[in-house]
Amino acid sequence: MNVTCPGLRAVITAGAAGIGRAIARTLIEAGARVHICDVDAAALEQARVALPGIGVTRADVAEAADVDRLFADAAKTLGGLDALINNAGIAGPTAPIEETDPKDWHRTLGVNLTGQFLCARRAVPMLKAAGGGSIVMMSSAAGRFGYPLRTPYSATKWATIGLTETWAMELGEHKIRVNAICPGIVQGPRIDAVIDAKAKARGVSFAEMRERYLNLTSLHTMVSAEDIANMVLYLVSDLGRTVSGQAISIDGNLETLKA
Repeated sequence: MNVTCPGLRAVITAGAAGIGRAIARTLIEAGARVHICDVDAAALEQARVALPGIGVTRADVAEAADVDRLFADAAKTLGGLDALINNAGIAGPTAPIEETDPKDWHRTLGVNLTGQFLCARRAVPMLKAAGGGSIVMMSSAAGRFGYPLRTPYSATKWATIGLTETWAMELGEHKIRVNAICPGIVQGPRIDAVIDAKAKARGVSFAEMRERYLNLTSLHTMVSAEDIANMVLYLVSDLGRTVSGQAISIDGNLETLKA
């Protein structure tokens, strides 16, 4: 089935690279109009060139003033809003709890959790004005399982599911759907860095740790950014019009995160 969303107006945080870039490209190909933000100015410029017509704002979602500017820009470029994809997130530290720097804790919560709140806070009035819409939250398999050595990251991803269920209840009367996606092991440089850090913490090789991660999934596979983007497209399109309050795993049936 060819899923389309012609004319849909979407804001995607951290949309200049990786999963966010894949989501932006997928939505644009389906007929949507898209505005993205990112902290990386060079990546934003690359996205602007690669995806003609896309709106861009350099913004750190952990900063309220940046988020205010993002939605002011989006209002100008899109003229309204039908979907927010709360994609921005960082991996945070890989360390035992007693060695985790409080600065890393606060930064991870700032981007991964406070950023979602700040963006939703600005998006909701625009979605209400549009007569409804969709918010897609980016959680993780780490929002379903314990994740040793990844305390700040796991905490934010569990909290994301709590926000999702709460906002789905709160906003349903306004025809605003709220869902979370829980990616598993997503191929790319971020998971490579995580595997490398975990390998060093465990005293094993990168290859051995990568194999341990693959063995955590029933399908013995990583997922792609495009797999996630396709689910986002479903959720924001008319096909997902009755789906809300869900935490949807895209993970090859991840069985545990204890690697």
